[in-house]
Amino acid sequence: MRIATWNVNSIRSRIDRLEAWLGRADVDVLAIQETKCKPEQFPMARLEALGYQVAHHGLNQWNGVAILSRVGLTDVQVGFDGMPSWGEPPVAEARALGATCGGVRIWSLYIPNGRHLTDPHMDYKIEWLDALAVAARGWLTADPQAQIALVGDWNIAPHDEDVWSMEFYLDKSHVSPRERAGFEGVVDAGYADVVRPHAPGPGVYTYWDYQQLRFPKKQGMRIDFVLGSPALAARVDGAVIDREERKGTGASDHAPVVVQLAD
Repeated sequence: MRIATWNVNSIRSRIDRLEAWLGRADVDVLAIQETKCKPEQFPMARLEALGYQVAHHGLNQWNGVAILSRVGLTDVQVGFDGMPSWGEPPVAEARALGATCGGVRIWSLYIPNGRHLTDPHMDYKIEWLDALAVAARGWLTADPQAQIALVGDWNIAPHDEDVWSMEFYLDKSHVSPRERAGFEGVVDAGYADVVRPHAPGPGVYTYWDYQQLRFPKKQGMRIDFVLGSPALAARVDGAVIDREERKGTGASDHAPVVVQLAD
């Protein structure tokens, strides 16, 4: 089984490329982030026509998560227990969607950006990660043999090699000790980065800013991850970051990440 994650940065802008990529990539399950649309704007029929069952959670032109599966899609859950809210009044944003696909519990996750180190959004980001770690630990406590994949845009580069220049990012978000500790909290809950052994750094990224010619300059960040439970990690026999999909007109600023699971 092949599972993938991709921040498409607006599914309405990227639907043609998404359809073409699905035809080439032959993935069984795709978790999508930043759909940036309301339910009635989501291209459900076009994706179902490709043979996928689809679950989507979107509230407005921000955030939004989806799961596409051709190996079954059951037990859909919007958000997780304890997930923090944001805004005034506080709202549970469209940042987490879970479903069981082919025996694997998939969570499509779009972790808050944090904006900058002293912004209240950073506190929200840390609270969100801490709540995810608690929930994720609970899922494994309930069933230590559960096959769980926590996938998506984490908005964190957990290691220095995951950014093109630590000097450039030292006073910026995504690499701060608080954020990295939040990421490690999920790892410590029992989940492993299953892509890194197959796509080691340095110089291996999943995101390149549109500005300053970051992509052709190879100035990227690795912030999109697949974290697997022990039972899921034991099945991984390959992974790739599809950097080619970042090329060309109309590309997302993120590349898809694909993981191969043994039968």
